[in-house]
Amino acid sequence: MALKQKGTDAAAADPKKRRRVGFSGIDAGVEANECMKVFLARNPDEVGSEDCTSIQPFDLNHFFGEDGKIYGYKNLKINVWISAISFHGYADISFEETSDGGKGITDLKPVLQSIFGENLVEKEEFMQTFSKECEYIRDVVTNGNAIKHEGTNESDPAVEIVRVELQGAAAFLYSRLVPLVLLLVEGSTPIDIGEHGWEMLLVVKKTTQESVSKFQLLGFAAVHNFYHYPESTRLRISQILVLPPHQGEGHGLRLLEAINSIALSENIYDVTIEDPSDYLQYVRSSIDCLRLLTFDPIKPALSAIVSSLKETNLSKRTCSLRMVPPADLTETVRQKLKINKKQLLWCWEILVYLSLDSEDCKSMDNFRACIYDRTKGEILGSATGTNGKRLVQMPSSVNEESFAVFWTQDGGDADDQTVEQQPEDLKTQEEQLNELVDNQMEEIVGVAKNVASRGKDKLAGLSAR
Repeated sequence: MALKQKGTDAAAADPKKRRRVGFSGIDAGVEANECMKVFLARNPDEVGSEDCTSIQPFDLNHFFGEDGKIYGYKNLKINVWISAISFHGYADISFEETSDGGKGITDLKPVLQSIFGENLVEKEEFMQTFSKECEYIRDVVTNGNAIKHEGTNESDPAVEIVRVELQGAAAFLYSRLVPLVLLLVEGSTPIDIGEHGWEMLLVVKKTTQESVSKFQLLGFAAVHNFYHYPESTRLRISQILVLPPHQGEGHGLRLLEAINSIALSENIYDVTIEDPSDYLQYVRSSIDCLRLLTFDPIKPALSAIVSSLKETNLSKRTCSLRMVPPADLTETVRQKLKINKKQLLWCWEILVYLSLDSEDCKSMDNFRACIYDRTKGEILGSATGTNGKRLVQMPSSVNEESFAVFWTQDGGDADDQTVEQQPEDLKTQEEQLNELVDNQMEEIVGVAKNVASRGKDKLAGLSAR
C-alpha cells in the first residue's frame, strides 16, 4: 500500500513562501464512493492505469463508518488494483495535505485491510505475483472434477465448470475472492470455510497464450451440502459471483445449470438459495420455468388453472381463487426436478401467465386478482380479514418506499383498535397493496418475456395441449 503526499518544491525550499493550508470550519469529509476506485488487472502493464477493467462496487461508503465519509485529507485519491491471476491487491493512495478539521484524520490502512485482508500487499510484491502465481488457478482446479451438464449455453468449448471441495488450495482461493464478494454482492458476508459440507464450482477458461495463466477464473459459486431428515441432503447456494469482465456472457446461467445437474445426479432432496439478488432470482426463475415447460406432469393442472381464469369472472368474487399447484404435483416436481416448494409456487404463476393471452383483458384481470389475493393473504392474513395486521408505509433513507406489518392484540378495548377502521387507513392500505401487486406483476412479466424468447418451441408444445 503506497501513500503519496503531493507537495511543491518551491514552498519547501523557502519557508517564507509556505502557505498555511487548513479547513474552513468543520471538515465536511469526502464520501468513499467519490475518491476510491477499484480495478481488475490482467497483467503488470495494467497496474497504475485506469484504462483496465473497472469494478463498480455496490457501495464503498458503508466500509467507512456510519456516514461513509473519510476525514482529514485534501484531494484524496485511492486506487486499488486486484490481480485477475492471483487476486492479490495493491492500493495507491495520494493526497495533498492532511489536517484535523474537527473530525479527526481517518486511518485508511485498517479500513482497507478490513476489505482486502492479507491479499493487500506492497507494489513490488504485487507486481511479482503475475509471474510467480501464473499457475495459481490451474493448481486449484487440478484436484477438482469437471461437471458435464446439458446446458443452454455451451458456445465456448474452452469454458468448463470444475467442482472442488472447499479445503486446501480451494479454501485459500476462496479467501482471496472474499474482497470481491464484499465489494460486489450487497449484504454479503464470508462463509465459514471450516464448516463441513462446503464446495465451490469454478467457471474457468483454458488459455493457450504464453505468459498467461493456463486457466482463467471467470466466476464461482459456493454451495453447502447439509443434512435433511431422515437420510437425505439439501443443496444450498450461498454465493454466486461472475467477475466483472465476464458478466453478461452466461456464466451465472452455466453455474445454476451445473448445480441442478449435480442435484439430479446425486438425488439431492432439493436446491435452495440464500438471499438471492433480484437478478439472480430472475435468472434462476427463467431456468426453472424452461425446465418445467417440458415436464409433462404439470400440464393437466396448469391447463385447469388457465381454463378457470379464462372462464371465471373474479371481479365480484366472495372468496379468493388459489392459483397453486396440487400438493402431490409439488412433491413430484421436488423429486424429479429438485425445485423446492417456494420456488415452484413463484414459477407456477409465471407459467400460468405464459399460458394466457396477454391481450385477453378478462384473463389478465383474473390473473391479477389472484396475485392480489395471494399478496394480501401473505401480508395481512386471510382474504376475508386482516387478523389484526396493518400494512404501514415507513420512511426510508433511500429513494425507495418501505412497508411494515403491525399486529394489534385480539380483543381488548374497542377504543384501542378504532384506528383499524378509519376510511383513510383502509384507502392507504389498498393503495399500498396495489403497488406491491404491480411490482410483482412486473417481475412476472419480466421473467415470462425472457422464457418466451428462449423457449418458443417449448411454449408451442404447451399451447398445443
